[in-house]
Amino acid sequence: MASPAPVLSDVATVVCIAFILLVPFAIAGIALINVGLGRSRSAAHMMTCSLGVIAVAALVYFIVGFSWQGYAGGPAYYFLIGGKQWNWIATERLFLRSVPLSGAPPSIGSLAAWFGLFSVSLAAIIPLGSGADRWRMSAAMLSTAVLAGWTYPLFAHWVWAGGWLSQLGMNYQMGQGFVDVGGASTIHCVAGLTGLSVAWILGPRRGKYTRDGLPTAIPGHNSVYMMFGCLLALVGWIGMNGAGAILFAGVDPSGVVLIGVNTLLCAVSAGLTAAIVTKVRFRKPDASLSVNGWVGGLVASSATCAFIKPPEAVVVGAIAGGLVTLTIEWFELKLGVDDPGGAVSAHALGGLWGLLALGIWGDVAGAGGSNQGQLLAQIVGIATLLGFVFPLTYGLNWALNRVHAYRVEREGERQGMDLYELGAGAYPEFVTHNDETSQRGY
Repeated sequence: MASPAPVLSDVATVVCIAFILLVPFAIAGIALINVGLGRSRSAAHMMTCSLGVIAVAALVYFIVGFSWQGYAGGPAYYFLIGGKQWNWIATERLFLRSVPLSGAPPSIGSLAAWFGLFSVSLAAIIPLGSGADRWRMSAAMLSTAVLAGWTYPLFAHWVWAGGWLSQLGMNYQMGQGFVDVGGASTIHCVAGLTGLSVAWILGPRRGKYTRDGLPTAIPGHNSVYMMFGCLLALVGWIGMNGAGAILFAGVDPSGVVLIGVNTLLCAVSAGLTAAIVTKVRFRKPDASLSVNGWVGGLVASSATCAFIKPPEAVVVGAIAGGLVTLTIEWFELKLGVDDPGGAVSAHALGGLWGLLALGIWGDVAGAGGSNQGQLLAQIVGIATLLGFVFPLTYGLNWALNRVHAYRVEREGERQGMDLYELGAGAYPEFVTHNDETSQRGY
């Protein structure tokens, strides 16, 4: 059963296409950040893995993923509970065969599929940061296939394609239902929680913890990559937030200016807050933590960008930057999570905060509408991420690890992922450090 599909105006279609074309900059930015935050002897491996998981994610999503995700107004299965319909999964044909990819103007289904190909590719490279320096390339490909073929499209359907989370407003008067226009939940929380699962399954890198259990610093090898990645990500995020707002919330093209302003303000306030926090705590700003703060602000903006005022965007970004900076250390000290790319804090926690902030400050209903119950709808979505998506992605990755070991052999870590899995390093003209010259410990 399907509800009528929304129709985009010609202007909205053109603007949406322009925004979608910017999304690959976000993918490139996160890939560069992951490379810079890892060790020099694994740099080529990280970038090769990035290209590999993008390819796997796009192909699996093309074959089967979009079939489960679908789009608003497309065919789907419903449950009847208490006399109310609850949409839980799409029933599109495999290989995008039911999506009209030619003709003018493009349908909302074809634009959603195109946007989804980029979005799932971005989601696929985020967990690579959590598994840096020790995650086998073949294992990363298998994990990506599960993410793109099941976990991501299932939750994306619930949020973006008329699924039960988006129906909370209609069925239980919870505001406008669970809202997330730019992918704070569908892309970043899902990917960040997958990264947490991978980091727990892999265990910490050799040398990360002393025999007393205290974490040691393993600095990222290239700050320039990190910073340039932030700039690329900003461009991509504006495209992602703008396209998502038009496709999934019906935002008028005139609202894209507010989206761009709020996205920028969230990023810069988060990055600046992270720099100030590290300056106060360590007497000098920390480049890698500031980068993670910047990304956390971008992630938080994905939930809020279309529905809050610019001063509120500054507050949302500042809180995201502080939250990301402090929780990275907390995960290392309290939970033993070795997350070189900061994916758990920047993407999962940054996304969760953005979703909550939308419920607190967001004007989702617009002029004359009611936002009553919106915070409760956002909390239900957050609970679904933590109570269902996280156990699901952990269980699937745990099972895959039992079949095909995720972690590289001890020799691979000592030698470096570049030489061990690729046979050549990223910097053949320079000497890179191995565990013989690193601090010994775990």
